[in-house]
Amino acid sequence: MFDWLQSFADWLIYSIFEIGADTHLGTALNFFVFDTLKILILLFFIVFLMGIVNAYFPIERLKDYLNKKKLYGLEYFFASIFGAITPFCSCSSVPLFIGFVQGGIPMGVTFSFLITSPLVNEVAVAMFLGMFGVKATLIYAGSGILLGTIGGWLLGKLNLEHLLSDWVKKILDNKMHQAAYEAEKRTFKQRLPEITRGAWDIVKGVIIYVVIGIAIGAAMHGYVPENFFNQYLGGDEWWTVPLAVLLAVPMYANAAGIVPVIQVFVAKGVPLGTAIAFMMATVGLSIPEATLLKKVMSLQLIAIFFGVVTLCIILSGYLFNLIL
Repeated sequence: MFDWLQSFADWLIYSIFEIGADTHLGTALNFFVFDTLKILILLFFIVFLMGIVNAYFPIERLKDYLNKKKLYGLEYFFASIFGAITPFCSCSSVPLFIGFVQGGIPMGVTFSFLITSPLVNEVAVAMFLGMFGVKATLIYAGSGILLGTIGGWLLGKLNLEHLLSDWVKKILDNKMHQAAYEAEKRTFKQRLPEITRGAWDIVKGVIIYVVIGIAIGAAMHGYVPENFFNQYLGGDEWWTVPLAVLLAVPMYANAAGIVPVIQVFVAKGVPLGTAIAFMMATVGLSIPEATLLKKVMSLQLIAIFFGVVTLCIILSGYLFNLIL
């Protein structure tokens, strides 16, 4: 979908600025240009689409449906499945999170999507299958979906809506435009300018967080050597799994990008469960993601979210090492 953006980033950094593709600076800048443009484009179109949804299906109607229907927890599972089939990294998932919150989706269900989306995607599954076999692939994909389901359910039970940022609360409290839409029965063409302005206003509100978050991720992507981790994670000591998760947090990559690194880890003696825990933490607990989430969550909510996901990933890592 975004091959043209990658070609543009390659042309800009490697041809126009003549920075070598094999240099740390070139790798970091290429990553920064590509991911910044990709995420801003995704953010605008997702929020734009959610604006259309809000115009015809107001927030309260959606909330009432989800609250009245007895889905017996399946809503968390379905959100995790949706997250698994959307090919987004953690920072790319944040625009969808904003759109879901704006659209009135319950917090726990939204968290299920946010947790699973970066952990599992079809490209990573295909790569995992080729590198580690069917058993490891099924465990990886199944655990990612299960992690999102359980994590979202747990976070939903904590009733954390009051810890959303003031910016999001303002969006959720602004019901006047919805009333106008329903009362006036305007055509889509008449509503389009207002929907577009609303989407652009949201993009402007988060753009600085996008740029800062991707800049941090680009620096980590370009300058942190992979051999740095092998020497600390190769043993069977109990602390290697928590250490793998902690070391992964400053990193930033999507699942497909980190799978080849995991293959190197395993080849050099890192247990597969520890390596998978490192991968999940890299794609699901990155500092750039936390930077982007700061626009929509308070620091307390970010800490709770990261804490729950970290605990689940560590427990998953121990389980993987027992069964793989």
